[in-house]
Amino acid sequence: MAAVNATGTDNAVTLHYIFDPLCGWCYAAAPLVDAARGVPGLHVAFHGGGMMTGANRRPITPQWRDYVMPHDRRIAELTGQPFGEGYFEGLLRDTGATMDSEPPTTAILAAESLRTGGGLDMAHRLQRAHYVEGRRIADADVLAAVAAELGFDATAFAAAFKQLSGEATAQHIAESRQLLQRAGGQGFPTFVLTQADGSAGRIDIGPWLGRADEWKAKLAEFVGPSMAATATATRADATLPVCGPEGCAI
Repeated sequence: MAAVNATGTDNAVTLHYIFDPLCGWCYAAAPLVDAARGVPGLHVAFHGGGMMTGANRRPITPQWRDYVMPHDRRIAELTGQPFGEGYFEGLLRDTGATMDSEPPTTAILAAESLRTGGGLDMAHRLQRAHYVEGRRIADADVLAAVAAELGFDATAFAAAFKQLSGEATAQHIAESRQLLQRAGGQGFPTFVLTQADGSAGRIDIGPWLGRADEWKAKLAEFVGPSMAATATATRADATLPVCGPEGCAI
């Protein structure tokens, strides 16, 4: 595939993770992202795609609960990722809640601005807050509480969140969508492995769901002189179910 250029990854082997905090299949891939962060010589970069922003924001309804529960059950079956009663019987019955990707994406950017690696820490904690605890991760008070749980100073986080709200988050989302398009991704999550020279290969993570240790070992093979051939050979064939603005595939 064509070269994929992204900021902040010069002279590094980088795994680009194009995702959304409200994407069920991104939650399915969370253990793979955690494993990738432990591969020596590999940088993991996140790109929030804004799946449920603007006109795509949606309220929780009984119809939405009926729609998402089959794919949530499928994710749990394939990966062992936990879904809590707070989510199934709490959030998915909370008709006053709104699914909005923008505030949690801003929180992720704020966390990264305060601590290298803090963005992915925040992303994964928000996924658990949503899918296990059933918390409203689009609400500012919930985001502040989660930041505190991760050890961020409340004043510093609030200032960073304010600074990165609005235009800065919109720009990040736009750049993430451009990257997704250049990579030929079909939705969220999409993983792209790039070399220092910018050449890239999109990786099908479907075979690795629920196999984080084996995935980590495979990624370690990619970080080396033979990476270009290996990445090309493992580029994605769109076999992994993905999420888009209209919901997640089963």
